[in-house]
This record gives sequence, structure tokens and C-alpha cells, in this order.
Amino acid sequence: MKVKISKLFIFTLFFIVASTMVCNLTFADKADDTKWIAQCMLDNKDLGQPTEVVLKYCECMNNKMEENETQSITQWEKSHPKERKECSDKAGWK
Repeated sequence: MKVKISKLFIFTLFFIVASTMVCNLTFADKADDTKWIAQCMLDNKDLGQPTEVVLKYCECMNNKMEENETQSITQWEKSHPKERKECSDKAGWK
């Protein structure tokens, strides 16, 4: 079971990166977003949540952050409990 989750996780990260590379033709900031989202997913991969839930959570948190933010999502969420709860609820984090 753990191997399937790992493969799904790797596939999801690959999909995010590949999708972003295509979108970068018109949206330069997307590469930076992908980097932060991928790191957030890595930071949260061992918390027992399905990959889809972690992805939704990380995308939500990334969208709530300012474009010029220098902290990672994981660092930022510690000082933004309201946003963390909103994104957890939206993603279905249990």
C-alpha cells in the first residue's frame, strides 16, 4: 500500500511540475507557485492524508499568500491559523 501512495505522490508532483512548465509560457509566476506547492506537499506527505487532500490544502494556502511572500507555505501557516483552518476544511483534512 505504501508503494502505491508513493507512486501516486510522485506522479502528482510530476503532473504539477509538468503542467506548470506548460503554463509558464504565459504565466511566469506559476513556476514559483509550483515550487512552493511541491515543497508543501513534501512537508505534509507523512501526515496520513490522501495526496489529493494535501494538494488541495497546499494550493489553497499558496493562493492565500501574497505574491511577494518569502516564507514557505509550511513556515507561513504557523503564523496564519485562520487561513490554515480554512484551507484544511476546504481540502477535507481529517
